[in-house]
Amino acid sequence: MVKIYSFLLLLCCAFGSTAQQLKIGLLVYGGGGDWYANPTSIKNLAAFCNQNLNTQIDTKEAQVEVGSANIFNYSFLHTTGHGRMFFTDAEAKNLRLYLEAGGFLHIDDNYGLDPYVRPEMKKVFPELTFVELPFSHALYHQKYEFSNGLPKIHEHDGKQPKGYGLIYKGRLVCFYTYDCDLGDGWEDPEVHKDAPAKRLQALQMGANIIQYVFTK
Repeated sequence: MVKIYSFLLLLCCAFGSTAQQLKIGLLVYGGGGDWYANPTSIKNLAAFCNQNLNTQIDTKEAQVEVGSANIFNYSFLHTTGHGRMFFTDAEAKNLRLYLEAGGFLHIDDNYGLDPYVRPEMKKVFPELTFVELPFSHALYHQKYEFSNGLPKIHEHDGKQPKGYGLIYKGRLVCFYTYDCDLGDGWEDPEVHKDAPAKRLQALQMGANIIQYVFTK
């Protein structure tokens, strides 16, 4: 319980605090999928938030395994990939405990992750189903306005980007961005050569997620 209480204190120190530097954890999962797909994305998002939201987020990448007690040292988890994601029962239980204790998980489909996200998150919350968040949701209306929902960063199948959530006891505990590719937009400019306007949209939407999590 001490670890959970310490973790909850982290959630209270997000904006403008120098007492505790926050870390975004990159969630490492099994199954063979490339959870490491966007190696420069988290550091760039953290730097953008520190500059524009007055956060104190560590810009060093921090990898954390889904079954590790170490996830309680991170107030925000991000995961991505193109391929198979798999949680053991013990890992699903650990992730649920983290989310119940106040943690937050952002899943970004990097094209190909969708068939695995839904069944694996069902292991975590069997009673919950992803619901599409309306454009009126507060997450889209933080410092940056996204009145039409998620920006479209990469085309892939050309579908409309969707933002799905798992809501536990009235709280959004997991935000799943589909057919959007926010994480690719966070990477160093030379990686995907996205137009500056697209990359800015991706970073602004990422900042909205961070701000929503730490101020709601």
